[in-house]
Amino acid sequence: MERKRRRFSREFKIEAVRLTTEGGQSLSQVARDLGIRYSILGRWKKEFEQDHELAFCGQGHVQPEAEELRQLRRENEQLRMERDILKKAAAIFSKEFL
Repeated sequence: MERKRRRFSREFKIEAVRLTTEGGQSLSQVARDLGIRYSILGRWKKEFEQDHELAFCGQGHVQPEAEELRQLRRENEQLRMERDILKKAAAIFSKEFL
């Protein structure tokens, strides 16, 4: 039997993190009260502390650094392919002139 993955709204996540920081409750207590895993709440707290505004952007919204990294990796792969093609072409042309 397949379990459905639960999704939580940005507001829910922020409120859960606020309960641990301002509410004076421990991470494990808040996680138990909300019915979520301790590790998930810890990850939310860490993400929120790193960047309040970009935390919990939602599905499909990538943080700018991650988007830039993805774009640079794609460009790097394209440049490698072009370099390899030019190497092969140079090898072919050098054989013709010998």
